[in-house]
Amino acid sequence: MKVFVVLALTLACVSAGLVPQALPVRPRDRTSTPSITGRITNGKDAVPDQFPYQVGLSFTGPEDGWWCGGSIIDNQWVLTAAHCTSGALFVTIYYGATVRTSPKFTHTVSSANWIQHANYISLTLRNDISLIKTPSVTFSSSVNKIALPAIASSYSTYTGQVAVASGWGLTSDTSETVARDLQYADLTVIPNAVCQETFGSLVVTSRVICVDGVNRTSICSGDSGGPLVVDNALIGVTSFGAYDGCEIGAPAGFTRVTSYLDWIKSNSGVSA
Repeated sequence: MKVFVVLALTLACVSAGLVPQALPVRPRDRTSTPSITGRITNGKDAVPDQFPYQVGLSFTGPEDGWWCGGSIIDNQWVLTAAHCTSGALFVTIYYGATVRTSPKFTHTVSSANWIQHANYISLTLRNDISLIKTPSVTFSSSVNKIALPAIASSYSTYTGQVAVASGWGLTSDTSETVARDLQYADLTVIPNAVCQETFGSLVVTSRVICVDGVNRTSICSGDSGGPLVVDNALIGVTSFGAYDGCEIGAPAGFTRVTSYLDWIKSNSGVSA
């Protein structure tokens, strides 16, 4: 299926005159076996309580499972990527973990408890965003929400600002060892026009935000759905990277949260 998606996307780009230099891939799709994989490549180890809004999401599908990240935006809501919830039956939410296997607590909910964007398009990664409704959690130093940007008539592009991405997983493109600790990296937001030079404008729309991949630092498999944060506000949801690898220096794409603030509010009641 992954090969079909890549070929179809290539044909679509050619027909539209929007051939990218690199094909995008959802981090979740970097592995085809049931496993927990992914990491912020060449990142740093987080310390306890550094990212209380970060959750781990262990999804179960009809035949396999996969790992994603997510962000707590309210004591009953987690924000993640649509390509994470797509095809899943259940998810176990890991709260307050720095060591991935040692969360403060977990909750397991079924697909009836999430809202995947109705216009999510897997082929072009459009509207790659989902909400998961959870049992109510009590906030603490280890488990807390991240603020959303305030709804406004116009928003910053964040270009040139340094954002923080976080997640768990592998240490490199070639590693087979899952990282024990939560990783994070400082990544610079780049203009969409620059990102389009790599992935094309069919993928990089105004509803996407991109970061550079300098020093081979980027998001990777297993980081899908995780947070991108600037000034203690959630600005991105991890969506895609380059098909050829996480350490090749290519940009990475995130769902632009400011483009979905009304959608988040209307479906969850949550706003800044």
